[in-house]
Amino acid sequence: MDITTILGLILCLVMVVLGIVTGDEGAAAMRHFGDRVSVFITLGGSISCMLMQAKSLPIFASCFKSFTLALKVHNVDPAEGIKHIINLSNVARKEGLLALEEAANNIDDEFLKKGIMLIVDGTDPELVRSIMDTELSAIEERHNDKVMFWANWGAMGPAWGMIGTLIGLVNMLYNMEDMAAIGPSMAVALLTTLYGSLLSNWICIPISFKLKMHNTDEIRMKEILIEGLLSIQAGENPRVIEEKLKSFLSPSARDAMSEGGGEGAAAEGGEA
Repeated sequence: MDITTILGLILCLVMVVLGIVTGDEGAAAMRHFGDRVSVFITLGGSISCMLMQAKSLPIFASCFKSFTLALKVHNVDPAEGIKHIINLSNVARKEGLLALEEAANNIDDEFLKKGIMLIVDGTDPELVRSIMDTELSAIEERHNDKVMFWANWGAMGPAWGMIGTLIGLVNMLYNMEDMAAIGPSMAVALLTTLYGSLLSNWICIPISFKLKMHNTDEIRMKEILIEGLLSIQAGENPRVIEEKLKSFLSPSARDAMSEGGGEGAAAEGGEA
């Protein structure tokens, strides 16, 4: 589980609760912040709008389930990907491109495996890049569907909160003869705005940003793999490939990779 997401969700809730209970009434104030009708309007209305925007019910369900992706640790290490490419380049340099087919059998990454098999089959480099870029665009589009789902829901929450507030105000204005009830009625009307803001800023927008960061990391990783595979196909020296791929990394990541033995792997290939 991604501890930052879990902690963030919990701490946000704690901060809101503390803001409520630290008033004059203490914990008793919590009873003022529960209203079923406001939940129905804000949550039900916003979910209904998201359902209207979905291309199909399965896609809606898939986007909704993507919440779990933000709770998982996203292990994408470009440095490890570069080392993997260097190892493949050493194999290709010593044994030839056809030897990569056997290496592909031990690879779980379907994207990388596909690229290797295209190279082994002798596909033209420009066609390899075109196929891999098309695959990359399709992956990014699927990811963006989920990112936009949460971003759009984040926009819907406050809007439906305001709708609920307006409904509450209309009902309140029709019952102005009871002056003692105006304050409580106004408070209930404002709860929908509160719920909408919480839905947006506590859950939807942070989840959309988290998924967007995951997408950025994965796309960068796959771009590294594409460049690495094309370099292997071109027969470039493993040391040259390593230096080329390091340009995708931050200076600190490059230093860490060098300290971890990246240069040694490239040097071995360069002597072949």
